Amino acid sequence: MKPLVAVVGRPNVGKSTFFNKISGKRLSIVEDTPGVTRDRLYTDVTWLDHTFTLIDTGGIELKSDDVFYNEMLKQAEIAVETADVILFFTDARQGMLAADRDVADYLRTKHDHILLVVNKVESKAQEDAVYDFYALGLGEPIAISALNMTGIGDLLDRIVESFPKNAEKEADDPAIKIAVVGKPNAGKSSLVNRLLGETRSIVSNIPGTTRDAIDSPVEVDGQPYVLIDTAGIRRKKNVDDKTVERYSVIRSLDAIRRCDVALLVLDAEAGMTEQDVKIAGFIKDQGKATLVIVNKWDLIEKDTNTSEKFKKKMRADLAFMDYVDYLFLSAKTGQRVNKIFPLIRKIYENATKRVTTGVLNDTLSDALRMNEPPTKNGRRLKIKYAAQVAVLPPTFVLFVNDQKLMHFSYQRYLENTFREAFGFSGTPIRLVLREKEKEET
Repeated sequence: MKPLVAVVGRPNVGKSTFFNKISGKRLSIVEDTPGVTRDRLYTDVTWLDHTFTLIDTGGIELKSDDVFYNEMLKQAEIAVETADVILFFTDARQGMLAADRDVADYLRTKHDHILLVVNKVESKAQEDAVYDFYALGLGEPIAISALNMTGIGDLLDRIVESFPKNAEKEADDPAIKIAVVGKPNAGKSSLVNRLLGETRSIVSNIPGTTRDAIDSPVEVDGQPYVLIDTAGIRRKKNVDDKTVERYSVIRSLDAIRRCDVALLVLDAEAGMTEQDVKIAGFIKDQGKATLVIVNKWDLIEKDTNTSEKFKKKMRADLAFMDYVDYLFLSAKTGQRVNKIFPLIRKIYENATKRVTTGVLNDTLSDALRMNEPPTKNGRRLKIKYAAQVAVLPPTFVLFVNDQKLMHFSYQRYLENTFREAFGFSGTPIRLVLREKEKEET
């Protein structure tokens, strides 16, 4: 799982300017008015072969009674809770303020990995002001100008050096983490309770009963699991901006990020909806293995072809996830619930499967002979060899002569070839192109 890095600080210290510069696109609104950024925003960043997720947040005003700032504080608190590294932003132009001390004291009680960033260092006077920030007691200040992109490389170096050293140990955790996600009232909590054999989540017909992501450990046939029951994810326009529900949805998305397998729970009566497809898209973007659960199947009038008709419609809606399996069940009656853990175990095994380099390249050679690589402007794509570099999801590097010669349809062909040869049912796979050498063809 990619580390999370949260950008926090009081309002108007340049957090969103930094976020936009790093992401390479304008994702946050940048104005001189404090408090413009309200929601947390995510972007993935790669630096020195490390990939992490950067989170932008609204400003922290600890001593304000303003409802607006209190709402921003809530979403900043979630960012602090979930992040691996905190970037505490301050402003060299304004100098160190009492509000900076308040935020520093707050962060010190919440996190162990805090980098103190002094932004807007763009003159000699501002360089001198950096030394004042030592008084915050958070170590050496890192001077940058997000606007001019100075000092950014040093900051990124410090970020990747600060990632927790136990990340590899966490990857060896034997428990399979399962995020149970979907729209409100699809029966997620009922399903989790049925799997646990006891009531740990509140179950009602009122959408949104589950507010937080709730972790519940369980062991089945000697295999430990962690079931993560989550709040329903509504369409954004249906989420009240002044309720805790907005933060519950953020926690649900975080649950997807940290899971090994996602159970996407659908309401059989409602069928596959646009929001279900959006949730599935987020799961795929995170590279998570997936099992689609069609719940409340007991409420559907059926004939011999009903499930196949459902599958055909869902496969069309989820054409971008043609590798997923479907399970029709009823959490209420327990129908087919016993099939979930065996399927999860199988999907997880596929998502963690490693293919030896020899076998992988034999398969690649056969694929190249069966279907020659494309040409462009008289040059043909050459694929030297392939190697698997990661699992969860299975990730393969293809060493090529020129990345620009790879057509998306040919990459899709290779992906399908690997999937068929090695059995990656239930999990996405990723192909990464690298140029081994340039040569004339």
